[in-house]
Amino acid sequence: MGADPYFYYVDYDEDKNNALQKLRQREFDAGRYSPVMYQWDIPYPLANLSNAPAPGKQHASIEEVMEDEQVMEEGTGTILDIMQISDKLGEGSAYVPTNEELIEHFGTDKPTSEIIDEKVWYYWEHVANSFGVRGVGICITAYHNDAPSALYFGGYSYD
Repeated sequence: MGADPYFYYVDYDEDKNNALQKLRQREFDAGRYSPVMYQWDIPYPLANLSNAPAPGKQHASIEEVMEDEQVMEEGTGTILDIMQISDKLGEGSAYVPTNEELIEHFGTDKPTSEIIDEKVWYYWEHVANSFGVRGVGICITAYHNDAPSALYFGGYSYD
């Protein structure tokens, strides 16, 4: 087995942690996490798809999901595994790159969603070399006409 990538774009929120928690709740409510998706034999990770299957939550809370025996060992393979925003790369956190890193890896400190989509996989090579990719996430602000327009959340599953 290997780590699988997942990603989402959400509306921009200056409070990145608030945006992360709303995204986690949305995906939890939709049931787009393991083990639910496996029970329905639906391929995942799914992200940013308006027509993505939504079998509905199978647990009472996100906390209950994280205490599920299977999840404790393997993770959910989704944004539910990412619990917080951080200025350091770390397990269970969405790292916010510095302006210097954005310029180095995306060519600008105000990348558009198109630039992010084109270059984010190269950025993951940097993350993998710095930390490894399993169980970590990133949060990048996407710009349109030099104004923040969306937040990109991406990550790699534990297994």
